[in-house]
Amino acid sequence: MAWASSAPIFTRQLANGLTVIVKPDRRAPTAVHMLLVRVGSMDEVDGTSGVAHVLEHMMFKGSDTLKAGEFSRRVAALGGRENAFTGRDMTGYFQQIPSERLSDVMALEADRFAHNRWPDEEFKKEIEVVKEERRLRTEDNPHSRLYEQLNAISFIASPYRRPVVGWMSDLDAMTPDDARAFYRRWYTPQNAALVVAGDVEPEAVMALAQRTYGAIETKAVPTRKPQTEPPQAGPRRLDFKAPADQAYLTLAFKVPQWGGGAGTSEADRRDALALTVLAAVLDGYSGARLDRALVRGADRVADSAGASVGLMGRGPQQFYLDGVPAPGKTTAQLEAALREQVAKISRDGVGEAELARVKTQWVAREVYKLDSVMAQAREIGGYWIQGLPLDTGEQVLAALRTVTAAEVQAVAGKYFGDDQLTVATLIPQPRKAGETPRKPPPGMRH
Repeated sequence: MAWASSAPIFTRQLANGLTVIVKPDRRAPTAVHMLLVRVGSMDEVDGTSGVAHVLEHMMFKGSDTLKAGEFSRRVAALGGRENAFTGRDMTGYFQQIPSERLSDVMALEADRFAHNRWPDEEFKKEIEVVKEERRLRTEDNPHSRLYEQLNAISFIASPYRRPVVGWMSDLDAMTPDDARAFYRRWYTPQNAALVVAGDVEPEAVMALAQRTYGAIETKAVPTRKPQTEPPQAGPRRLDFKAPADQAYLTLAFKVPQWGGGAGTSEADRRDALALTVLAAVLDGYSGARLDRALVRGADRVADSAGASVGLMGRGPQQFYLDGVPAPGKTTAQLEAALREQVAKISRDGVGEAELARVKTQWVAREVYKLDSVMAQAREIGGYWIQGLPLDTGEQVLAALRTVTAAEVQAVAGKYFGDDQLTVATLIPQPRKAGETPRKPPPGMRH
């Protein structure tokens, strides 16, 4: 067993390769049970985009001992709630239950992880649910469609270019055996981690995990190809037309990250942290620079403006500047204004008081979110997915406190040139007469 020195995190690997992670938190008599599989949309291949997400849906459709929908009914009967999620890097299944019912949900989850079974008819019904989810969350949402196409042109080799939900043509062509093959390929204990957070005893959790998950037969994880994104050699631009009330603009700059595997240098990590602070300087609090200069300023150029950056992931990360132009202003004027705010920091830097304020607020948000045992499980599991130490959160917080004004000024001048840039512009089109947004059908997951 191993305990983190600054936090009670317990971890052990079972003989079949499953990693078990336990984070005790005794403030309430509840526990979160989360099974994470290191497979997401980035592990798909062209022609079957969306299959990781489709399989997530099918995991609720039965096992050797459970009928379709019975898993959810049993969790509800235990007084718990449950759901699942699929992303680029991972797929996760979770339940939050009274801590004394942990053994029950562990047995249920281990059963469907090892013995997922369903007839073709269940797939044929569920694939239509997934298609409707795509229509509601992507095709009926101009911003979602814009980002989908932005990713498709921003990334060339990286599998991050494919949408998590999948292209509709791939969903139309998907077969039950596509989902079964993906399950057989990736759902093995060696490619998964169990995270339990809450009012639990670590050794008791380990004994339960050994009794349930420990009996699952293992197999090797397939060798993953690098799929490294080549350096960008010039700006890329996308004009996207869709029914919308207002224009919208987003600028994506390729940047280094904290994670990224063995090839990530210490210099890259420092720059990733400085970029995180830069995003907070621009948009980390009410009245931050973008809001103050572009939205509330005398020459108001935007109805809204924002900045964000990806700190870690299994694939490449980007820094985003975005906004909605104010009435009478163009997206070209907004683009120039957004870039000028970064250029200003590159020229003039940031003051020590401003730097201290954004770091304090960023650290406070990261600490306060861990009041939730669900957030604790998700964060710790995410570090495992990235192949990072489980105390990465504490490492990041400690390192972020040391970021200097000079480092923030340096990254503002280093990563915001045209060569790393992809720009996507939403050009609003008139809506059809009487057209109203559709509502999700009852029971749609997520």
